[in-house]
Order: sequence, then structure tokens, then C-alpha cells
Amino acid sequence: MKFPTAIFGLLLICCAAGLTQAEYSKYKDPRQPLNVRIKDLMNRMTLEEKIGQMTQIERTVASADVMKKYYIGSVLSGGGSVPAVNASAETWIKMVNEFQMGALSTRLGIPMIYGIDAVHGHGNVYNATIFPHNVGLGVTRQVHDTDPELARKIGAATALEVRATGIPYVFAPCIALERSKDARQSIPCHQIPQGNPQIQDWQGIDRITSPPDANYSYSVQTGIHAGIDMIMVPYNFTEFIGNLTFQVKNNIIPMSRIDDAVHRILRVKFMMGLFENPMADLSLVNQLGSPEHRALAREAVRKTLVLLKNGKTGDKPLLPLSKKATKILVAGTHADNLGYQCGGWTITWQGLSGNNLTSDYVKAEKFDYAIVVVGEHSYAEGYGDSLNLTISDPGDEIISNVCGAVRCVVVVISGRPVVIEPYVASIDALVAAWLPGTEGQGVTDVLFGDYGFTGKLARTWFKNVDQLPMNVGDDYYDPLYPFGFGLTTEPNQV
Repeated sequence: MKFPTAIFGLLLICCAAGLTQAEYSKYKDPRQPLNVRIKDLMNRMTLEEKIGQMTQIERTVASADVMKKYYIGSVLSGGGSVPAVNASAETWIKMVNEFQMGALSTRLGIPMIYGIDAVHGHGNVYNATIFPHNVGLGVTRQVHDTDPELARKIGAATALEVRATGIPYVFAPCIALERSKDARQSIPCHQIPQGNPQIQDWQGIDRITSPPDANYSYSVQTGIHAGIDMIMVPYNFTEFIGNLTFQVKNNIIPMSRIDDAVHRILRVKFMMGLFENPMADLSLVNQLGSPEHRALAREAVRKTLVLLKNGKTGDKPLLPLSKKATKILVAGTHADNLGYQCGGWTITWQGLSGNNLTSDYVKAEKFDYAIVVVGEHSYAEGYGDSLNLTISDPGDEIISNVCGAVRCVVVVISGRPVVIEPYVASIDALVAAWLPGTEGQGVTDVLFGDYGFTGKLARTWFKNVDQLPMNVGDDYYDPLYPFGFGLTTEPNQV
């Protein structure tokens, strides 16, 4: 049967119009309201695709094929998990985009979201700015209390440096219990991403049982029922996906709970513009470790130092130090160790990593004064747990040898209060510097009086560990230095 040319042309136009209409998806249209886009996409999703969105896996088990096969919604870097040693921003971006291409190649093309810890700057990346960091205490909180605008700027700078490596999502804020927590333990974090979906920490649901992973099916059920939306698996993702799929299909976990979780996850992805701009680029590379960010970090160091002692009884204050001194001794295991000064969550999860002096040497050299820098080795989370909270060897010996021979200021590098009471009498000046990060010049800015000391203790400093736990208001509150303590100095006028 032959059709007239005009009719045949009309049929082609109609078919083309039908195909165009069939290809149109509201969720892909940024002109549509947010909830319309979410609803349209969720109506198209299978159970497998929804559970994939609830699954976050570690980069070492991720690939473009894995992203596509399991509809994975998120990838993360664990502490120190990097695409290469000394990886550049370009290397990070290339890796993130490879995973993203896998996610976009799925039936619905839902972009994945990459996450990373940035508790004191983009600590997994070389050349990034590492802001003052205090494991378990929160120097950043101290900054927020005293200078909220500086805290806001630090947050913005951290965000830019993370985005510079193609990563749009950091695990923040860090929720940590301090009061009534034994200070001998380092405090782990429960991370909550911006935008309201709930995500538990590393292998968090495994720890619902004791011992961990004793009943994984129960852990999955309990965790999802408790309101966790995205599970940081991070490795055995097929086991998690299989368990959750089985429980939904057998009405152990209702589909409404899955939809509730996925709705929040998708909401964040839409709000972040990932559907329109899923691929990372090089546009922010110049933000990584920029002079402006380093200046912010240096300012934060100055404002978080706490002066605990300044001069022995009857003596004049030692600080600020004289710049006219002809001979200054700088000693201690932490004086020239950037790894110790940054602490954990820097390049590796636990951080990275010295000098012994005799008192005869100190006396013979006739130093005007000494700066002794000692403290804790780097650690993070449970690996920092300690029953004695002492400074690392040979810190006590260095304090004894140096401060017994010359006027000295001791600078303590630590993530929390440590035992210092036995040495206080021999020390002329004592400074809690916490973990100053990459911009340790902020310490000397204040020691030499370019700026005055203004910081206050964010936590009670105990005399000995037998007093712990100890909090303001306790019946037997007898600290070495109380909560909120901090001496002040005026900057030099010259």
C-alpha cells in the first residue's frame, strides 16, 4: 500500500514528536520544582536502584563497572585512602570522574556523590591547608565560640579545597560527646552530611552487635529502622545489598522506609546540582593551599593558643619573648615535626610522624632562653586511647634537662590535656598549642608578641588521670587549670 508523500511526512513528524515526548523526563528538567523531580525519579526506580542509592562504598572497591552494576549512590575515601602517593588535584578529579561516568551510565543516570573526611582541612591531600586540629576537643569549636566569622571562613576555605579535588561532600559536622566522657579516650565521630540524610560512621552498623558483625542481618534491620539513610559499608557492599533486599522483599523492612531514605538522598543530589553538573573540573585547583587559606589557618592558630603559665613566683613574665636575644635554644621532639603538629587525619588516618639534650650542654652554650616543644604522637579515634595521658618520650627528659638550666617556655602539642603537673614548677611559661596544623608560624607570632594571647581552655586540664572523668560542677572539681582558663598578654608595641 502506497501513502501520499504528504501523509508519509506527517506520520514521520508524529512519530518524532512521540519519541521526543517519550524521552522527556521531569526529573531531568531543572525547570521543574524540586519535589516534582524527586517524585518523578522515584516512580521510575526499582528496588535495586533505590538500595544502591543507600549504599556508600570505599574507593578501593569502587570502579565504573561496580557503580553501574549495583547502582551505587556514593563513594568515599577512608582516612589516608588516596588514588596515588602525593596525588595531585588533577589525579583526584580523574578518579572521581571515572566513578561518576559509571554511575551516569546506568539506566536512569543518577549521579553518585563522593565523600571524604575534612575535619581540619583536606587532610588526605598534600599541599592542602591543615587548620588547627584538636582530636576529641574541637579547637574549631573554640574558634567558633570566640570568633564565629573566622570559623565561617575556615569552613568556606575547607569546602573550596575539597571541591578543588573534585569532591562535593565532606563528613560534617562531627558530633562528639565530651561531658562525662573519660578523657583517656579519643572521641569518635558520628557524621551527618548537610541536607538531612543520616549516615553512620565507618562500618557503624556492624558495631550494633557485640562482637561487631555477629549478626549482620540484625544489624542491617536495626540500623535502617533507626533512621539511617545511607550506609557507609564500606567494603562488603554485596552482603549489605543482599541483606537489605531480602528484608524488604520479605516485609521485614517496609518499602516506605526505603522511599523515605532515598527521597532525602536524592533531594541533596538535586539541590547540589549534581544532575546538571555531575562531572568535576579543574576550575578550583588554585584554591588548594592558597595564601589566603594559609593566612586564615595562621590566624586560627594564634587565637586558639592558651597561655597556662607566664613566670615563676617572684619572677617577671617570660612572654612575650624578646626578639633581641642573641642565642635561643629550640628543642623538643615536636619542634620540627609537621606530622606531629598536624595530628591524625593528615595524609593518613593516624597521621605521620626528633632530639635529646643534656643540661650541661644547655648551660655551656649560654642561651638567653629556650623554647621546648613536646607533646603527643599523632593518632585518631580509638588508637589514641590512653590510660596515662603522658607526653611522648623523651619529652619529660627534655623538659627536665632544658628547663633546669635556662629560662624556658614549654609548648605542648596535643589533641587533649595531658599530664604536665609534675613539670610545671620547673617551667617558666607554659602554652597549650593543641595541634596547630600546617601554619605553625602562628605559634611564634604570639610567643614573640606580634599578637597577644587570647585563647581559653575548651576543657578542664586535670592534675592526674585518677581525677578523670572530671567536669565543671563536680563535687571534687580540683583541676590544674579550670575550664575557661587562659592568661592574656598584650602585643609588643615595637
